[in-house]
Amino acid sequence: MTRTPVHGTWEPQPAARWEDAFLSGNGHHGTLVFGDPNDDRVIVTHHTLVRPNGSDTRPPRLAAELPALQDRLLAGDRTAAEGFTDGRPLQWVQPFHPAFQIRLHRPSGEGHGYRRSVDFATGVVRAECADWTSQVFVSRADDVIVQHITSPGRILDISLDHGLPGAPAGLGVGHGAVLTPEGALLSLRARYPDADRAFTGVTLIAVTGGTTALAPPGAHIEQARSVLLLTRVRRHTGELDVSAEGRALRELAATEFDGLLARHVALHRAAYERVTLDLGAAPADRALPGSELLKRPHAAALPERLFAAGRYHLLSASGLFPPRLTGLWTGDWDTAWSGGFTNDANLNLQTASAAAAALPEVTEAHAALVQRQLPDWRDNARAVFGTRGVVAPAHTDGESGHSYHFNRAYPLHLWTAGADWLLKPLVDHDETHGTRDPRTAVALAEVAFFYEDFLTRTDDDGHLVVVPSYSPENRPANASWGTLNAAMDLSAARHALRTAAVYHPEHADRWRALADRLPPHRTNADGALAEWAWPGLEDTYDHRHLSHLYGVWPLDEITPYDTPGLAAAAHRALELRGAENDSAHGHLHHALIAARLRDGDRIAHALDQVLGGDFFHASLMSAHYPNRDVYNADAAHTLPAVLIEMLVQSTPDRLVLLPALPPTFREGRLRGVRTRFGAEVDLTWTPGGATAVLKPSRSLRIELRTSSGDAQPLDLVAGEDRVLTLGTW
Repeated sequence: MTRTPVHGTWEPQPAARWEDAFLSGNGHHGTLVFGDPNDDRVIVTHHTLVRPNGSDTRPPRLAAELPALQDRLLAGDRTAAEGFTDGRPLQWVQPFHPAFQIRLHRPSGEGHGYRRSVDFATGVVRAECADWTSQVFVSRADDVIVQHITSPGRILDISLDHGLPGAPAGLGVGHGAVLTPEGALLSLRARYPDADRAFTGVTLIAVTGGTTALAPPGAHIEQARSVLLLTRVRRHTGELDVSAEGRALRELAATEFDGLLARHVALHRAAYERVTLDLGAAPADRALPGSELLKRPHAAALPERLFAAGRYHLLSASGLFPPRLTGLWTGDWDTAWSGGFTNDANLNLQTASAAAAALPEVTEAHAALVQRQLPDWRDNARAVFGTRGVVAPAHTDGESGHSYHFNRAYPLHLWTAGADWLLKPLVDHDETHGTRDPRTAVALAEVAFFYEDFLTRTDDDGHLVVVPSYSPENRPANASWGTLNAAMDLSAARHALRTAAVYHPEHADRWRALADRLPPHRTNADGALAEWAWPGLEDTYDHRHLSHLYGVWPLDEITPYDTPGLAAAAHRALELRGAENDSAHGHLHHALIAARLRDGDRIAHALDQVLGGDFFHASLMSAHYPNRDVYNADAAHTLPAVLIEMLVQSTPDRLVLLPALPPTFREGRLRGVRTRFGAEVDLTWTPGGATAVLKPSRSLRIELRTSSGDAQPLDLVAGEDRVLTLGTW
């Protein structure tokens, strides 16, 4: 097995569609790079760019009506929750949109020797012809978009163009262009229709050799040896001080391209290279351009490259926020589902690999989003449920954390599991690093306070009842969406209370006792774990979400080792689950749960659906549906988590090696993966056996499980590598 997996991708043609543009980003700014020989285009994005849409962002004030709703649901009224709203129509969160494109126009040429590429280890997108080269990256060190063109040609015209698909007609656009000692400073200000908000982009053009003249709204350059562009965009109220932005960019321009790149790469490469996956792919397949490799869904080089691309894109999209539905990128103002954060499935699926794949930068972005929105989560709890504590929304644009996106068929304001679901990755991070983040501790306590106030109703057996309850985004076959005892709600309440008890020993007895009063999961007549644990509610199997199996993944509530009966019921539920509309997140969520249940065949089927379903653009960013329908980051960002989970799983006291390896993954090496008991693992496997090297940072005893399912104790000593040799898997 050669250990030289590809850490980048390339194409021999320019991107004709923005979806195929190569991507770069630092978690704040993003770029989509087309690399056209005669009309080079770089679309600029920023996580803060959301268009005001006039939504009423207050959570619905329904707390006074809650007891009556609970009475009706407990009495058997299966449609009672349909009227539990404040009467407003469905309101989408503010839609994410691009800023503008930087256009570099040259006189028409033949573009001999054209090639474009992206280097995942550096974040540099490169386009080149026989006589010029362009390099673009988004600096993690300086939060600036850097483009460097060498031998740009006899004539080069540069402008900032807001005219992207879907741009509103009422956008108030103003351009600025001034000459500077370096070359020129361009600016573009766009004010949203009917709003006091605007965004402004500023590009400094630093020219080496030749002449620079203004050609409003841009600049005209002749006979330059090289051109350096530095770009930032800001969303603001009032007017932005373009002169101050220009001075800051001029200070950066004093550091030449190589220096700017070195500062960025020192941060980016260190994060990207922590974890690698080598599947022993054929060198000829590894050499293919991405668009050709995508036509070979069974080639080992494809999941190998998509693993690398997924970690690269996930890292690049995470900073100010974690990734949106589109990551950090879009070339169209009409983004599907507003390009927001869909919290009830997609966000956690996209960031599922963060702890194991050694990307604390992603977890920190996730934690920052949670922390900023906690005040709004408190408002949700008070307004909808009349409680202390917090309730997370199912959708957010990054600005408001209020629950205001709901309607009859999607009563998302009734979803109480969201806070636990969104805090679980932060708990995983703490376990991985052996820390207790005080921010996570505070949030967990607030979730526990919510459940103390909310869980007041009981059934005939004395168990607490979660009422109202909602399983995103499904409904019972014989009832409405808002109902009782959704499996996800039960798992979330138990997990939240018990986890908060670990972080807060002073409240532990009270919170554990409350968790113990929740009812068990129910197994239905089909032998499957029921999506609703309330008697009489019938399952709806053909659905893209798998919310009811939250106890399997990402929780450790249901495992083949500790709860084999429930695990069998969960596996039956997985068998019965349909794919509904073939959304990528549904297939890969299915695979993550299958990995925990040791079902490699189901993982193989899910991967076949995604890798063979034409879900990936030439950029290796993905789509939501087959045939590259609807630009969406779910598949791209979630795939690395699936590949890790089938190879290595961990809890704070257990390691599982090769739990669910599909038969086609015959050999490989996963290097640098992290565990929740504080060890780094390098795993190598072939048909003849496997070797794992554990590098623990803490001394403890864990349970080791292998592909056979057998268990044995394993003592680890901090700082001492432990080599494990496994038999034939």
